Amino acid sequence: MIEIERKFLVSNEDFKKEAFHTRVFKQGYLNSDPLRSVRVRIDGEQGILTVKGPSSADGTSRLEWERLIPLQDAEALLPLCEHEIINKTRYEIKVGLHVYEVDIFEGSNAGLILAELELNDPEEDFEKPDWLGQEVTGDIRYYNSQLAKKPFLSWENQS
Repeated sequence: MIEIERKFLVSNEDFKKEAFHTRVFKQGYLNSDPLRSVRVRIDGEQGILTVKGPSSADGTSRLEWERLIPLQDAEALLPLCEHEIINKTRYEIKVGLHVYEVDIFEGSNAGLILAELELNDPEEDFEKPDWLGQEVTGDIRYYNSQLAKKPFLSWENQS
């Protein structure tokens, strides 16, 4: 239940050539408090309810609890969500022993492309592909719950 994750900006779209799987997400936050966020997501034909706890000091790990819910329930919960609904396309790319999940955001977060990598240990070594940009692990602006509150296109000085 502890998620260990590193997050990066993506410098170009070369990753698309390497993707082995693509999914489209629609998600919103019933609670976007950094100490306990509650997300509802539609992933294809299934709904997912996720609760996340506070991040560690370095932003690499936090409690994550996730359960499948009926699609109809997820669709009913989305209108209750705070702020904006996030729409994104996720590309999964195998690099060495790991799988990167690269999200291309749409709507108010258009122009933002983030890569996430789940690890077994915060100090675990991993390969960095050429398209991987600046690390933003722990930068709260890049948490999806915060992107729903303050979308990327509203930032004055975009990174």
